[in-house]
Amino acid sequence: MQVNKIPVMDIAKSAEITDKINLLGMSKDELAAFFVSIGEKPFRATQVMKWIYQFGVTDFFEMSNISKKLQQRLHELACVLPPVVRYKEFSQDGTRKWVFEVAGGSLVETVLIPAEDNKQFGRKTLCISSQVGCALDCSFCSTGKQGFERDLTLSEIIGQLWVANQSYMDDVPATKRQNLVTNVVMMGMGEPLLNYEPVVAAMSLMLDDHAFGLSKRRVTLSTSGIVPKMYDLAKDIDVALAISLHAPNDTLRDELVPINKKYPLNELIKAAKAYIYDENPRHKKHVTIEYVMLAGVNDSDEHAHQLAALLKDLPSKINLIPFNPFAHAPYQRSSNNRIHAFSNILNQAGFVCTIRQTRGDDIDAACGQLVGQVADRTRRAKKWQESIEKRQQAMLLDGADIAK
Repeated sequence: MQVNKIPVMDIAKSAEITDKINLLGMSKDELAAFFVSIGEKPFRATQVMKWIYQFGVTDFFEMSNISKKLQQRLHELACVLPPVVRYKEFSQDGTRKWVFEVAGGSLVETVLIPAEDNKQFGRKTLCISSQVGCALDCSFCSTGKQGFERDLTLSEIIGQLWVANQSYMDDVPATKRQNLVTNVVMMGMGEPLLNYEPVVAAMSLMLDDHAFGLSKRRVTLSTSGIVPKMYDLAKDIDVALAISLHAPNDTLRDELVPINKKYPLNELIKAAKAYIYDENPRHKKHVTIEYVMLAGVNDSDEHAHQLAALLKDLPSKINLIPFNPFAHAPYQRSSNNRIHAFSNILNQAGFVCTIRQTRGDDIDAACGQLVGQVADRTRRAKKWQESIEKRQQAMLLDGADIAK
């Protein structure tokens, strides 16, 4: 494992230029309006977008197809400022993790998972955060125990993809660089649909041919079920959708995913169907069901049959996720035999069901572990751990009384 800390001078340098206009995160139209506002032609937007997103250039004096006069003007007025990297860790299996410091000193994490072959030009999936912490507090997720602090800005969201791409390009000449991240999932810290406008704008840049140029089937938004925003998403952008389901009935899901109390399963499934069958015939939406496997909680044969019945009219594939334990977690990972038995029931019911391979365990890069050990500004995690310890102490005292 490789661990790197960015020198303090880099953080200081970024602080010096925050009064300039940050072009990172601007769409083509926004950049065109910016150039018009400084007396330049709108086509400069396309040129600069390619330098920023395709070549990863932050120094305007390296943008060789714009005049020296404009280079100087941009240097005075603007900047290309991604979030500051506080730490980066590269796992032995090829997984990469970054801890970013964003405005106000908050910390967020981003994880890149390569294909098993780990080839330079193979599939590389980046898991991007949309918020500092998370307000939903799913019971099996360490990120939720951190609590919610704030939404990330557009530049802080798209900057995660920019940095991940650059991590493969450090020694490559600017004009020979290319985007090596092939897939993006909005599945990091936070609930993306609760930070709707910046997330949709960031995904639009991911799809833009003048920016990252990703396929719409290679950009996925994962939601725990913010139903009203799911309907908006179907109208505003064409990307893949993943639903963090984790339970096949309302009683259990109320416990595991508390937002279910506000948007129960019947409403969630209805919204998912609407996302697939929207009025635009060009849209062929894709829905993946994410289901974390918790031993003795949601992994029985009965739960599998309930899940098959729940999803019978929803075109989808199911991704089973072995639980990743964290400190004081009240759950255990289902055994491999139990996970395969669960999967077999779903396969026999006609579903495509995959089992996610755990990656990046040596750098705590697994699903549900993001930043749980880095920051706890709301003290939710500390309070939660204290409540667990008090409960354990009470159980020990009760046991002692019974023994007497």
